[in-house]
Amino acid sequence: MNHRMHIPAPYVHPIYTDKRIDTPVGINAPLPVQIIARNPDGSYGVPNTTNAPVFNVGNPVRIRTADVLLVATIIVTADANRDLLQSTSTELPTLDGCGQYRKLVWFYFRAAADATTYRVLARATDHNGAPLGTGWQEIVPATQLSGGANSWGRIEIPASGDGYYDQYRIEVRRTDGSNYALTSKIVGVR
Repeated sequence: MNHRMHIPAPYVHPIYTDKRIDTPVGINAPLPVQIIARNPDGSYGVPNTTNAPVFNVGNPVRIRTADVLLVATIIVTADANRDLLQSTSTELPTLDGCGQYRKLVWFYFRAAADATTYRVLARATDHNGAPLGTGWQEIVPATQLSGGANSWGRIEIPASGDGYYDQYRIEVRRTDGSNYALTSKIVGVR
């Protein structure tokens, strides 16, 4: 069913749009949408159609917000369990307070092409921030980090579905070659 609505000018506030609306919105120029009542015969009652243009909002605009959670540069070594904050303490999260994000997007820049693996661990916490249990759930097993020297990469965590984990630990390990710099930016997507 298609829905239409009319919002009087005093109630108009900043809007989010999918760029199909190309009309300024404000007190003197109300949002060009109108609520229309459906009559018992299936027709619509359209009051005052000469003043208010109508547009179909049957497919509502989905608003997605994102926050930068981490920007860091590390030296990738052969050390096991080293995360994006250079920590080798396996119980410490790389990212905390992530329960509001359905997905993380990890952008990275590799300074060298040396063989490197990454793995992603996640867990839920209680209302005080303490893990619900010991250890981690491995959501991405050790996987080859793609890209050559001086190249960019992008990884979605999780790759499919939604995450909503409270804590994540992202570990990187060089499996061959020499140490090199890896710059990372992680964005949380609601």
